Amino acid sequence: MANPRRGAPQRLLATPERARQIEARFGPMKALETADNHRIGLALPQGAVHQGVALRPAPLEDVELADFEARPGAVLLVLDQVTDPQNVGAILRSAAAFGVAGVILQDRHAPKLAGALAKAAAGAVEKVPVAHVVNLSRALDELTSAGWRAVGLAGEAERGLAEVLDGGPTVLVLGSEGEGLRRLVAEHCDELAKIPMPGGFESLNVSAAAAIALYEAARPRG
Repeated sequence: MANPRRGAPQRLLATPERARQIEARFGPMKALETADNHRIGLALPQGAVHQGVALRPAPLEDVELADFEARPGAVLLVLDQVTDPQNVGAILRSAAAFGVAGVILQDRHAPKLAGALAKAAAGAVEKVPVAHVVNLSRALDELTSAGWRAVGLAGEAERGLAEVLDGGPTVLVLGSEGEGLRRLVAEHCDELAKIPMPGGFESLNVSAAAAIALYEAARPRG
């Protein structure tokens, strides 16, 4: 409810005790209804656990690509058809931890910012600006024109990520869990880079790869 990118809640159910706590903190709320635990449970998906409160928030508004400022050290994440809600949620959590400027998802091949994704994100859905675009290749071209440098993560790349990053405004592009970066998306990256894995294992889970890449991108560079 403290996120300025959301409007007022659409519906808020709370036990009388929880309702008093909410109003003491946020003031009177039009959407607030008092209810017992049973009624709150009926309003939630089967198996959901609550602590006397159920909230239906207003939808989050997307940001536009032009809202992302290409400043030194800034990092954006582009997810190319990463569809698993748990992975996207974990990536958003890492993005919040490392101060990422925003995350860009494709309209048709990305999970909703709710449910299992929101739970895995542990609050990061409220902190990290998200843009949805129709065409990722076109979006990368727009970002490049605006001063960003797109670096795609690919196991077959010749250079490691640490060699490729230069401290400028960077777009890190990660591919799907199974197929990796699509060819056309990779072609619209300025450079491809790999995460060196001396242990010889072929690949990492995409959320683990994102966390490692963001850690590397956050390191100070001249």
